[in-house]
Amino acid sequence: MQLTKIMTGTALAVGLATAAQAQETLNISTWLPPNHPINVDMFGGLVEMMEEATDGAVTGELVMGLAPPPAQMDLIMDGAADLSIIFHGYQPGRFVGTKLIELPGYEGSAEAASVAYWRVFEEHLADLNEHRGVKVIALTTHGPAQVHSNQEVKTLDDLDGLKTRLPGGVATDVANELGMVGIQVPAPKVYETLDSGAADAVTMNMGERIGFKLNEVAKNVYEMPGGFYRGSFAVIMSQERFDSLPEDVQAALEENVFGEPASRMMGQAWDASDARATEATMAAEDNVIVTASEEDQARFAEIAEMVIGNVLAELEEAGVDAQAAHEMVQQEMDAAVTN
Repeated sequence: MQLTKIMTGTALAVGLATAAQAQETLNISTWLPPNHPINVDMFGGLVEMMEEATDGAVTGELVMGLAPPPAQMDLIMDGAADLSIIFHGYQPGRFVGTKLIELPGYEGSAEAASVAYWRVFEEHLADLNEHRGVKVIALTTHGPAQVHSNQEVKTLDDLDGLKTRLPGGVATDVANELGMVGIQVPAPKVYETLDSGAADAVTMNMGERIGFKLNEVAKNVYEMPGGFYRGSFAVIMSQERFDSLPEDVQAALEENVFGEPASRMMGQAWDASDARATEATMAAEDNVIVTASEEDQARFAEIAEMVIGNVLAELEEAGVDAQAAHEMVQQEMDAAVTN
């Protein structure tokens, strides 16, 4: 098991000082590569926010290799770690409400979507109690997901029959409509899955071209403006561990860190990651980005409407006012970056 202190950039000196004074250290379980933005920027940012909000009373340490991605929620419930991040699509059937933010057709950044996600969660989704047993402290979604392949893809028709690693959730719903042949493996296995030829493509946001080295094994990007879907993540904490903190520390975290502030920070990190990776892909001589034609964009819009309708029906069946929740996401995305 590898234990790594989370600290970033100019905060190093301050972080070391506050860590020495910290009364509470939260163990943060991660399943991502060490240099992935979730570890460096999102968890790093979260630790800095917690230290600042509590005057150093709470800090965090990153713990790698405790459990595979689908087991992270159970890990927190069992008390083996204090905090983690989960990708909802890795547990089919366990989460329905979380598919709302994954739908294609939303316009806006990951920051705007993550803030909107938190607001809509509080208004429409929290009562589903899908995260029972843990405390949800942030919700986030990466930017628009595209198709990254080790072979040329120029049209929607080229996706039909393409062996593609899919993460689950709405990504799988979309892929099924496009005729893609789904292969489900956790994100840390993507590189070897593509490198071995077990899959010909993967659907991910642009930032993962750096995070998972897709620029080496998937040199072609088929880009759908607005993306094929987004991905839903929750940062979760042991309720028992939170309850063990002093009341003034709990209040400081709730007021200044957990919820919308942490969700916004993570969305900003996704956006920065996507921008870096897009720039690197465009600069690489052996990487190619093909943007879908207007005809294919129109065809995909029809497919997206079908997927949206099916997911909203799932939400209705679960007891959510699906149309109101769907409309609220876009309205809040429009407002999020100005509030």
